[in-house]
Amino acid sequence: MAVLTLTDEFTSPVAPKRVFKALILDADNLMPKLMPQAIKSVETLEGNGGPGTIKKITFAEGSHIKYVKHRTDALDEEKLTYSYTLIEGGDLLDKIESISYEMKFEPTPGGGCKGTNVSKYHPKPGVQINEEEVKAGKEKAMAIYKGVEAYLLANPNVYT
Repeated sequence: MAVLTLTDEFTSPVAPKRVFKALILDADNLMPKLMPQAIKSVETLEGNGGPGTIKKITFAEGSHIKYVKHRTDALDEEKLTYSYTLIEGGDLLDKIESISYEMKFEPTPGGGCKGTNVSKYHPKPGVQINEEEVKAGKEKAMAIYKGVEAYLLANPNVYT
């Protein structure tokens, strides 16, 4: 089956290392604090945060998704890159074997950053996935990013 690959880019006035620290390295603590209406908890089930680590994200009451599990595939704090795979839960997993993500944060002139997220949707045999089916999930992910960005802008001395 054909893999659906989507690439999203976004910019931020926040420095890439700060975004990476908040959005990737401290997401377990930060996400439930910033977005308790959406994310109840993030817990590490296996591993120490590096490759092979499995995390469970439990969503708040009222969400149509109870939880998802992610496996960390690669984490490079120097290059500001992070790769992970959604392995359980979510809207589309009745149609998809897995979804892999590759994130990268790069500096931009003026001290901000450009983020790139490549998502690869691996469908189950005989299933065709289209972009409209994944749009809602991508919009939720961007809302999380914007929440973290707003927090970092309002708190310029955190994650420095």
